[in-house]
Amino acid sequence: MAAKTLNDLFVDTLKDIYFAEKQILKALPKMARAAQSEEGKAGFLKHRDETESQVERLVQVFEIIGKPARGKTCEAIQGIIAESEEIIEEFKGSAALDAGLISAAQAVEHYEIARYGTLIAWAKQLGLKEAIPLLQASLAEEEATDKKLTQLAQTSANVKATKAA
Repeated sequence: MAAKTLNDLFVDTLKDIYFAEKQILKALPKMARAAQSEEGKAGFLKHRDETESQVERLVQVFEIIGKPARGKTCEAIQGIIAESEEIIEEFKGSAALDAGLISAAQAVEHYEIARYGTLIAWAKQLGLKEAIPLLQASLAEEEATDKKLTQLAQTSANVKATKAA
């Protein structure tokens, strides 16, 4: 068996985040429907549009490296999405639902931030100069979304969840 290289790891991780982003595209509309605040609904739908752009950028990275855009099952994102579905079921109709949805969304964001950061470092190491700005654009969006979620939680969702009887 041939020795695995950093390039193999890069491709494997690229397939992982591609699968994850596609799963997130499916989950965001469900989260938007479940959210109780208009701000939360709008935020989930806005991030769905950003996620579509992130998928397009990943396709471009696959093209740069000469590989077909294919996903590899990502157990981590499937678990995080399953947890968000549990939150929707368990907290439906409660004042704590939006706080729970935000926490689930931040788990997704943190996973994506970790993946994009790693891919950027590896792309630099591998000399994939054309891929770096594409990955950096997605990382910047994920970080901005995480900050928006924190702000929404602190100024609204957590406050409402605390005051509920």
